[in-house]
Amino acid sequence: MKTLDRLDRRLLGLLQQDAGRTNLALAEAVGLSPPACLKRVRRLEAEGYLTRRVALVDPARCGPLLHIVVEVTMERDDKALYRRFLDRAAECTAVKQCYQVTGEVDFVLIVVVPDMEAYDRVCDAVLYADDNLRKFRTLVSRFRRKFDTALDLAAD
Repeated sequence: MKTLDRLDRRLLGLLQQDAGRTNLALAEAVGLSPPACLKRVRRLEAEGYLTRRVALVDPARCGPLLHIVVEVTMERDDKALYRRFLDRAAECTAVKQCYQVTGEVDFVLIVVVPDMEAYDRVCDAVLYADDNLRKFRTLVSRFRRKFDTALDLAAD
């Protein structure tokens, strides 16, 4: 896999801001010809730097939603049991992010649901269904101050 150069980093940064930007606009922004720009973007995709292109939806425009952070502590530290939990979390569409972490808890989940009834269903499907679960703590977000999906790709 090739190391990212300054132009690659600039292209990735621009695509993180707006993945719908045309190749012509990208080429102009980084100072490349359109064919050279397209070739780089296709290489970045082929090498796995760009995994998918998505549109970010404003949750405030979609009706009431609860954003919930769930800290999960397991009973036993067992790789197979952890994998089983990770698979169950990945299958649940309400679980938007899942992190295996170090420290006092084993996992942190980011869950987005329309109401507490829907969260109860997530608890039943993901948390209570796991016999290795010791405990979990639910933190309901009151509001979201910052949300950013972009990585800082500035060259050193």
